Amino acid sequence: MSLYNAFGRNPEMTLGQKALQMTWGLILLIAVLAAIGCVMLYSAANGDMQPWAQRHAVRFAGGLVLMLTVAMFDIRFWFRWAYAIYFVAVLLLVTVEVIGVVGMGAQRWIDLGVIQLQPSEVMKVSIVLALARYFHGVADEEIGRPTRLIAPLLIVCAPVGLVLKQPDLGTAMMLLMVAGAIFFAAGVRLWKFGVVLAAGAAAVPVAWQFLHGYQKQRVLTFLNPESDPLGSGYHITQSKIALGAGGMFGKGLLEGSQSHLNFLPEKQTDFIFTMLAEEFGMVGGLGLLTLYALVLIYGFAIALRARNQFGRLLAIGLTINLFLYVFINIAMVMGLIPVVGVPLPLISYGGTAMLAVMIAFGLMMSVYVHRDIRIPRRGLADAD
Repeated sequence: MSLYNAFGRNPEMTLGQKALQMTWGLILLIAVLAAIGCVMLYSAANGDMQPWAQRHAVRFAGGLVLMLTVAMFDIRFWFRWAYAIYFVAVLLLVTVEVIGVVGMGAQRWIDLGVIQLQPSEVMKVSIVLALARYFHGVADEEIGRPTRLIAPLLIVCAPVGLVLKQPDLGTAMMLLMVAGAIFFAAGVRLWKFGVVLAAGAAAVPVAWQFLHGYQKQRVLTFLNPESDPLGSGYHITQSKIALGAGGMFGKGLLEGSQSHLNFLPEKQTDFIFTMLAEEFGMVGGLGLLTLYALVLIYGFAIALRARNQFGRLLAIGLTINLFLYVFINIAMVMGLIPVVGVPLPLISYGGTAMLAVMIAFGLMMSVYVHRDIRIPRRGLADAD
């Protein structure tokens, strides 16, 4: 299948017809979330579009164009190139180990001049593509064979190992959970998950010995944040104070004392939800969660409408990935899980995260636009 055909200029559907098939309700929700992000980044800079809000808006505009472009490509194009995209992402992770930029004690970025690329964010999308491609080619009756799970486990373990080496435990856990969701959606039996979880639990004492000092401290702080309120427990303590200070309706835009008096750390990235809750209260926080819930409903609805296994698994995996972004970030700032570096999608400041999320939305829309296309379960040649 040529690139010309993949982009939609074929007898099946024109570009105009594809544009009409777009999920414009989902696009509106995405735009509203990005606008909220701009407002909160404006507030984080004490009422200034610089240095975060303006760049966030520009990145979203570029990401929107990229998202619509990705959505226009035939789903069979992404099916064909899924493994290649995954291997490029793995290569980028390897490159990080060689020439990666060190920041905040971790080597996670590649400096491209215009942007510092974080390959682990790209991998969150790439691993979904690769696993969806693999399980599409496995017949339902073969899913139960242990030998059929060796290849997808290798697909998961390679990037997880590279991400752990950076070190980035939070992203590694996200990759594992997204992969687990795709395994489950593909039909892997529950008892196999039980075996893996039991083995993981048994390995915790051993894994503890390999954690870095700051990672161990994060876990200990999570268990007892009051033990060192001015040291390791400072971030989560200030976050809880800000959440409580917001009350029902909040203090108002630019009026959050914890953030604007610089008590709240990383208010433009990891702790931006805390700032929103302080300024707009529980009502504002619940309103944001409602918007995310609607986006997730769109994602699962797109998966249900797809008539090919690749599209279904791709949409499910990307939707679960978005859910994990939101859940982990908000649970972290509320003290429900240890602090990890996971941004709030479309709200937090960050170039690579925005890029990865918008590509994910583009792929989800590609699934929807081409939902009626059938891709045979055996052999790619038949799909052309």
